Amino acid sequence: MINREIIRIKIVQLTYAYYQNGNKNIDTAEKELFFSLSKSYDLYNHLLALIVAITKEARRRLEVLQAKAKREGTEEPSQKFAYNRFALQLESNRQLADFMETQKRTWSDYPEFVGKLFEQIEQSQMYKDYLADSEDNYAADRELWRRIYRTLIQENDDLDALLEEQSLYWNDDKEVVDTFVLKTIKRFDEKNGDKQELLPEYDSEEERDYARKLFRATILNADDYQHMMTEASRNWDFSRLAYMDVIIMQIAIAEMLTFPSIPISVTINEFVELAKIYSTPRSGAYINGMLDAIAHHLIDTGRLMKHMEKNNNT
Repeated sequence: MINREIIRIKIVQLTYAYYQNGNKNIDTAEKELFFSLSKSYDLYNHLLALIVAITKEARRRLEVLQAKAKREGTEEPSQKFAYNRFALQLESNRQLADFMETQKRTWSDYPEFVGKLFEQIEQSQMYKDYLADSEDNYAADRELWRRIYRTLIQENDDLDALLEEQSLYWNDDKEVVDTFVLKTIKRFDEKNGDKQELLPEYDSEEERDYARKLFRATILNADDYQHMMTEASRNWDFSRLAYMDVIIMQIAIAEMLTFPSIPISVTINEFVELAKIYSTPRSGAYINGMLDAIAHHLIDTGRLMKHMEKNNNT
């Protein structure tokens, strides 16, 4: 699950923290990097568990309504949502259950939030259409939760605030992790039952190696990379650059030189986008020009054996 987009974000954050920390120990910093990445995977599981928590809340409220209907001799309420096949399969998932057993904090600690979110779902048109639809099968159940997630969970300011309160590591992760939750919902197959595989923490050892090598190259070759920036910014006072700009370019140069399989244009585009988020409004355009100039210089001097593709940001 942890991909290079998440890894780049974490390395920007941890490299910045490394230089702000008076005790600069690269081994300690690397452990913090991998701990921070593991928290992204925790968030993935935590968001899947939210679906389970909402379903349990729906069943709790259903039982109250059923008891009331029995007392008053009125029509029984629909059980369709509370016993949604996809949600029940997720609730029984062994991997998710194992994860939840390791957590000190679960959604049961936030009943007001879960209850409010269920009420928002209950009031939505897609929920009403789902209950009214004669189609009653696993695919329809799974599709409902995909739509709920995209509509009411993916863009949810209250949830974002709550997650930030729960863990500082989750501040910038949710947008990326949401895509993996949606991918997981789509991949669920009824026949797999409680053995349905969730996404692994890392797709391969290659991603762990990428994180380790990129972080270490960034720190260990800092003087060399900053010299390249100074050379490329002759018309600028390098000392007046935003500190985050320097950090981002340092990591981008490390990626260019350390990973021959990653196209230069991909590296530049990815770090320009990060600059727009983490640095000043003008940083994206400036970093784009600087990295482009540095890449051309490295190619011309034989230090970088890559083809220079057209950069989408130029």
